[in-house]
Amino acid sequence: MEVFRISAEKHAKALTASGKASRWNKDNQFVIYAGEMRSLAVLESVVHKSIGTALNYEIMIISIADQESLITRLQQKKLPKNWRDYSAYSDLQEIGSDWYRNKKSLVLQVPSVIIPQEYNFIINTNHPDFNPGTVSLVRNEPFLPDSRLF
Repeated sequence: MEVFRISAEKHAKALTASGKASRWNKDNQFVIYAGEMRSLAVLESVVHKSIGTALNYEIMIISIADQESLITRLQQKKLPKNWRDYSAYSDLQEIGSDWYRNKKSLVLQVPSVIIPQEYNFIINTNHPDFNPGTVSLVRNEPFLPDSRLF
């Protein structure tokens, strides 16, 4: 399976994580967020980052081995009713943190808040399966967004 991440060019050459807290992880939990499609990765980046046309960004194409055991899939019906609201942030961080700490799988598949019918993939860089045989950066593509997005 291939997933996609928009990243500043200087950070797009390797599969690394900052450890900064986000919707599905707490501080010092090293995960990589990616979208199931380039378009979703773009939307997520526009919403969460102040991407501007002045900076150089790239699309990272990440390959994950097609092994069902590598992925934990969260279904919307098992999430809090208000999961799309900012007020649910801490609840979602707890869910993701539990997955991360217990190393339940290499990847956590979660519905996108922006488009709930599409999915984001969170990759645990601290998981024993995080190795070139199961997850790798396949290539980078230039990200040349239409200025109307910003």
